[in-house]
Amino acid sequence: MGWLEITFTAAGLLLGVVSIITPFAADRRARRSRRIGFRKQMDIAIGHNGTAPATGQADPPLLGLFNDLPEMRDATLVLLRIENDGSRHIEESDYLDSSPLYGLTAEFPGRTVRAHDVTLPGEHTNLMGYFEHQPGLHVAGPSTLRIPRVPLKPGAYYKILVLLNGGAEGDRVAVTGDLKDGSLHENHSLTPDEKPPVFSRQARWTTVVLGLALMAAAVLPLTLPAPLPDDCETGTLRLTGSTAFTPVLTELAHKYEEHCGDEPRITVAAHGSRTGVRELALSDGKPQDGAPAVAFSDGPRPASYTQLSESRIAVSLFTLVTHDEVKLTNLSVADVRRVYRGEIGNWSELGGPDLPVVLVSRTSGSGTRSALTERVLGGRDEPQASSDDCVNRTVRDAPVLRCELDSTEQVLDTVARTPGALGYAELRAASPPDAPHGLHRLTLDGRAPNPDRLDTGGYPYREIEYAYTYGRPPADSLASSFLAYAVDNGTGKGVVATHGHLPCGTPVGLRVCGKAD
Repeated sequence: MGWLEITFTAAGLLLGVVSIITPFAADRRARRSRRIGFRKQMDIAIGHNGTAPATGQADPPLLGLFNDLPEMRDATLVLLRIENDGSRHIEESDYLDSSPLYGLTAEFPGRTVRAHDVTLPGEHTNLMGYFEHQPGLHVAGPSTLRIPRVPLKPGAYYKILVLLNGGAEGDRVAVTGDLKDGSLHENHSLTPDEKPPVFSRQARWTTVVLGLALMAAAVLPLTLPAPLPDDCETGTLRLTGSTAFTPVLTELAHKYEEHCGDEPRITVAAHGSRTGVRELALSDGKPQDGAPAVAFSDGPRPASYTQLSESRIAVSLFTLVTHDEVKLTNLSVADVRRVYRGEIGNWSELGGPDLPVVLVSRTSGSGTRSALTERVLGGRDEPQASSDDCVNRTVRDAPVLRCELDSTEQVLDTVARTPGALGYAELRAASPPDAPHGLHRLTLDGRAPNPDRLDTGGYPYREIEYAYTYGRPPADSLASSFLAYAVDNGTGKGVVATHGHLPCGTPVGLRVCGKAD
């Protein structure tokens, strides 16, 4: 083969490679920015306005849902779909609207908004709180609807159904707004929920032909590894501290690793709130086992640990539990204090069965125990342990039999098999279907633990869940990225809420977590 043929062959192969790479690179670059797409999936008349506005001829027969409301005879229904059709997460802070509450604006020129509703797919139901709580959807003018700052992971979407009157079906609908490092655009599809094709038919055929030519020339395509999402960091991290918060930490670690392509490695080794915080404070910031640590605690750190920096993650709810043979379902806080002072040794003294009280407690490093002491017992600690096995006394003159166990699971299992036992645990662990059979929860002064009503006060056995690091971690560290994921990311907040806690990153959570008590 002569040099001229070699030159033309090389030039042809180079052109083929450039032709294939260019559309993919352009599309990849576009999708690496933040993108919100919107489209009108439905715009239909549901009234009966009698005369077609354009022709003056009688309309074809319609159902006429508003025949008894003359002002609504030109009613229309519009269904908008708003989605993240890029590859980057969109957080509340990414919206650049001048209002701190709203992110987008939907306008229906010539028509008046009468009612609206939001629908969500099953996998995105965690977004409903942004519409149910303030600010929610807001009618800012006759034809204007303000949409709150809704965080959307790639592929997530919601739909807004709007009832209007005035104008006609098919009139212009506009959605406006700005995104940091991104764009808002109108997209299209052939069917209501089909995603639009990335390339045109001509582009697809060109790519196929050039690809076959390159395969015939034995040129292998160059594959580039996908970069990590912008909110991800690599490395290792160890989560320690609260055993009550362990199920949340385990799932958060799994979700974060999955989101970040399994690049980071996060382990969970919880041994109690006080133990975790104390070990972190005494570490002088030196990683154990080669991994920096974040210690989670049910309640604040000791005041002397000034070298630790805190983040408020959630409000944890706890509950008292008792064996099913103790038929009581409610105790007053005053009676709980009498029981833990040893003044009541038999449940019959409180109107229950003739069974001796057995206190099944946590060890002194437990944040669940600390929360009971501070929030329910008025700052007075539990009596001295008088049993090693929760059955036989080791201190004969103790007013009540009391034992200490290392974990929430041990407490619940022991209460479930010990008649007369009284213990305590994190709410989700003590609730069906996670709780073992043979025990039930107690209300306090008639108040049940409910994370959706914490801002109204009342239920005392609760505590803020803190995350502690040795000093403030760098912004580009795995610890900082993971904590931001737990507090601000929609998926992270959803994990926290699923386990029965109130995320501090929600509107209600911000109010409750911000209180000094």
